[in-house]
Amino acid sequence: MKKVMLTVSTVAALGTLLLSGCGSESGSSNAANTPGAGNAQTGNSANAPSNAPAADMKLRILDGNVGGKTPEETTKFAAEITRLTGIDTSIEKPASDYDQKVLTALGSGEKYDLIELSDLGKLATFVDQGVVTDLTDFVTGSKVLSDPTVVPTSEWEQLKDKDGRIVGVFNKFQGGTMPIVRKDWLDKLGLQDPKTLDEYYNVLKAFKEKDPDGNGKNDTYGLSTADIYDIQAFMSAAGVKAHYVMKDGKRTIPYATEAAIPIYEWFAKLVKEGIMDPNFVTNDSGKMRNLFLTDRVGMVTYWDAWVGMFNNTRKQEDPNTTFNAKALSSIPGADGTVLMRRGDPDFWIIPANAEHPEAAKKFLEFWHTEPGIMLGSLGIENEDYTKEGDAYKLTPTGIEHNMDHGVPFWYNQNVEYPFGKLPGVQEAQDLVNKNATLELSLPGWPDAEKIVKNYALKAMSGQMDAAEAVKKMHDELLGKKLIDE
Repeated sequence: MKKVMLTVSTVAALGTLLLSGCGSESGSSNAANTPGAGNAQTGNSANAPSNAPAADMKLRILDGNVGGKTPEETTKFAAEITRLTGIDTSIEKPASDYDQKVLTALGSGEKYDLIELSDLGKLATFVDQGVVTDLTDFVTGSKVLSDPTVVPTSEWEQLKDKDGRIVGVFNKFQGGTMPIVRKDWLDKLGLQDPKTLDEYYNVLKAFKEKDPDGNGKNDTYGLSTADIYDIQAFMSAAGVKAHYVMKDGKRTIPYATEAAIPIYEWFAKLVKEGIMDPNFVTNDSGKMRNLFLTDRVGMVTYWDAWVGMFNNTRKQEDPNTTFNAKALSSIPGADGTVLMRRGDPDFWIIPANAEHPEAAKKFLEFWHTEPGIMLGSLGIENEDYTKEGDAYKLTPTGIEHNMDHGVPFWYNQNVEYPFGKLPGVQEAQDLVNKNATLELSLPGWPDAEKIVKNYALKAMSGQMDAAEAVKKMHDELLGKKLIDE
């Protein structure tokens, strides 16, 4: 019991520190590196800000993710930006209701030079409202941002509006979600990584029935989720993509089609046989993570970064642990296509009414160079870390901050991770880079999501026949003009 309580406490603290994406669960979780000392390579010219800004430049930033863990630390963080760039910087980081603060600021005409966002649907709305600056010429003309080793050229497609204009600049590299399995349980039971729906069922059934934790009790489950977040890996087996999909110019939601019925029925079978955590309907992500870390469940669906977080948390508590979390791929559909979810990017916009757009542009270049990346990840030099030559060492404060001040992962290939990535993270990110795509969240999605979730959970839990649930889901979406067919 003492060990379990310690684990839950640890995870609760990590959850407070590590969840990003401007406070939205649609964004990713963080913590890229392992505490210790290491080396980072100094990259090429793309790692140095071009044309250092004049000292009289000012910059007012609104963000929900970048900076310190407390208001006092965020003030220090802003001062460090000033020291490194010469830009007189202030940061406003609301403790809550960040999305509402952004809406209020842009709607009232309050003047910020940079605002951080993590919702492409909201970005499209802001562009239509004319409150976002066109950054195409800036990005294509920047020696830093136009360098494909700093930001891959194809990535900019995410931040283009319907007219092909670049209207944002990335804050960090965003990952994706996937099934995460107890690899040590697989090995103990002599099982291979599952690749088909039937193989997943057999693995999950074994996790329920064959005492994988070795305590002699029937107290484990095969799978847990936080409601339908994120079942894409299993829907992939039926070729069903989450959120909206445009088909011949019409809005469709594949989760509300007959193709999804077999997957809902598969989940209902897991529930009926006691293989699925019965609380999945009401779980939040924290409860789901706790089950995984306390040996209660063998598989969850979550972010790539948390593969490493799970491994590191258990290793910190017990250096001799056999715990081993591993990312799994989605199940290929009949045509071999693998559908994986990639999170909306975290990015900066320059509002159309910004008073200091040139200072904002200088900052955006700096943010993608080695000094900016180290600030956004490790934190403030001599506060979060010290450096001797090329060797970095975290302070106790830096260890507590988990090397995440808004940038746990980055695009720039010329900047190495000072301490490497946590175990399992790179393999998980390789799956994301190979297979994951963004979900299409059109303006009606928040209302549509409530309907989808309501009927999907009823079907998955066996409260309603899957075919009936899909029909009701589809009819309600169509009746409220949230889909076109």
